[in-house]
Amino acid sequence: MSFCAGALTAIYTDARVAQMRLASDGAATSSASTVPAPEGPSDSQPPAAARDPASAVATTGVVNESVIDMLRRRSLRLPVDGVQRSALRDTYSDPRTGARSHEAIDIMAARRTPVRAADDGTIEKLFTSKAGGLTVYEFEPSDTFCYYYAHLDAYADGLHEGQTVKKGDLLGYVGSTGDASPDAPHLHFSIFRLTPEHQWWKGEPIDPYLVLR
Repeated sequence: MSFCAGALTAIYTDARVAQMRLASDGAATSSASTVPAPEGPSDSQPPAAARDPASAVATTGVVNESVIDMLRRRSLRLPVDGVQRSALRDTYSDPRTGARSHEAIDIMAARRTPVRAADDGTIEKLFTSKAGGLTVYEFEPSDTFCYYYAHLDAYADGLHEGQTVKKGDLLGYVGSTGDASPDAPHLHFSIFRLTPEHQWWKGEPIDPYLVLR
């Protein structure tokens, strides 16, 4: 009897352990399957989460040196009047709110300093956001890259979407609109490689410092 009781106890224990393992594995599988996959925009308007510069550019990978060289060959103009290249600081990887990084450089200058097109292109979007304030999205002629100018104090007179601009044309003026500090006016300048859909709010970030230095 003692032997039978012991055998039954062992069988019961093994069954309970197996049941618990199955439950644990099932819970892990269920948890993993509930993580939502990211969804892209379905039309020409950005999703609500992409309407600030903090998320206006979706990182899709690491840009290689050949892309940097491609942009360097375009001989971009420094977009802020009176600033020397030696004064630029690489703030591309600086941390920002949450887990994201800056993915841009801040070019410090006095308020109302002219901001000019870094390259030939087309004004794809003029946009006002909580974080970026007055912003400009410029596509270069091949629609491969977008230049993003933020925290402007004002736009140049007559600037409009669809306008063709030349390198050096006036776009606006340095300011601190959006979430920039009023005591530190600057141009937030970023570059990103567009996706095949050519969405003005989405692309692969590129460190402007590596291009402009």
